[in-house]
Amino acid sequence: MTQEKLRREIGVWGLSANLINIIVGAGIFVLPAIVAAGLGAASILAYLFCGVLILLIMLCFAEVGSKVTNSGGAYTYIEVAFGKYAGFLTAILFLSSCIAADAAVANALVGILASVSPFFGEEMVRIMFFLLVFGGLAFVNVLGVKQGIGLIKFITIAKLAPLVLLVVMGWGEVSLENLKWEFTPGIRSIGEMALILFFAFQGGESGLAVSGEVKNPSKTVPRGIFVGILGVLLLYMLIQVVSQGVLGAELVTNPEAPLAQVAYQIIGPWGFTIMTIGAAVSMFGNLSGEVLSMPRVLFGAARDKVIPSGWLSKIHSRYSTPHIAIVVYAAIGFTLAVLGGFRQLAIISGASILLVYLGVALSVIKLRMNNNGNVRRARFVIPGGYTVPVLSVAIIVWFLSNLDFNEKVGMLLFLATLTIIYYLMRFIKRSNK
Repeated sequence: MTQEKLRREIGVWGLSANLINIIVGAGIFVLPAIVAAGLGAASILAYLFCGVLILLIMLCFAEVGSKVTNSGGAYTYIEVAFGKYAGFLTAILFLSSCIAADAAVANALVGILASVSPFFGEEMVRIMFFLLVFGGLAFVNVLGVKQGIGLIKFITIAKLAPLVLLVVMGWGEVSLENLKWEFTPGIRSIGEMALILFFAFQGGESGLAVSGEVKNPSKTVPRGIFVGILGVLLLYMLIQVVSQGVLGAELVTNPEAPLAQVAYQIIGPWGFTIMTIGAAVSMFGNLSGEVLSMPRVLFGAARDKVIPSGWLSKIHSRYSTPHIAIVVYAAIGFTLAVLGGFRQLAIISGASILLVYLGVALSVIKLRMNNNGNVRRARFVIPGGYTVPVLSVAIIVWFLSNLDFNEKVGMLLFLATLTIIYYLMRFIKRSNK
């Protein structure tokens, strides 16, 4: 049990499975065609470039995660380093981004099922399906983090199985002729594709929100991050090589379902069906990981009195889970999935996560300089002094500068609104004393 009255039940493999499960969502089923359209057979360079960038940022998560071991992940890291205002902004940005993404994934999942059976296209069936998914996942996670992470492990294996099968069976069908570079792309072209890939690597920050329930977090968090990120990078690169090697120039002509087409080429009609089911399982797995992890951010913000809802920080007396935060998060996700109309929130979503990454990278620097007595000594320290966190800050600022004008304006307006709300809450709180 922790001071938060939570149970530390998650080991290295459980945390790694959670990271892999959330990161490997629907994107990998369409990415090979998108990247090939920009770089052709040289697409592997974008994966390597992006892999280095994301690894630098996740090194920052590893160091600060070995110091700050309460629930909440990135939210808690930033709140401890910079205080309640920064914590409030992070919690809202983090939660709004993930809930919007969850609602979008839930709708995409129904879309896949409806393509198989028109039954799922009925409006009432769609609503009942959302209720079953979000309600069922909330129920499992209220029962205990052990049950929640057990489901994650099972789904991770189920979602990886068809992808690994595709790589293994497809390797013998790869044509070296299809892997020859027709041209060597410039650094700008690689950077543009890396920006697209960067968003496909997101999700690790959500998976770390369960840090308050991780065994020996000072060691487990860094190890879980490395296993998860390196595993995803290797899988993505192998899938890209097999897709390019099997389909060649035809890869870019199948932008909606390139992996299904690769499987069809290798196995036949059954391959197409397996990949379609695999995409649905992958989306469900992504949702299950989010409903396990993100309520801990809601719980942490209430625990720290960053948001004025103390009841969200309550722990179930029997199951030792933040049951109210879990139910509330699932209910909001269900509502947004049913409504379906959250375009502006979805636009803000990607930029929000970049700001969270920026906050974590800066937290490494701040906690080193402060030597804060409220956090434990880091078990993992990034080598090279301040080189990696400073490089991470530069990378994130570069990514933010590549957002379009509407995304930048929307982000600034959203931050301004949150700032007004925060200080209004503080004014009301002082007036009531």
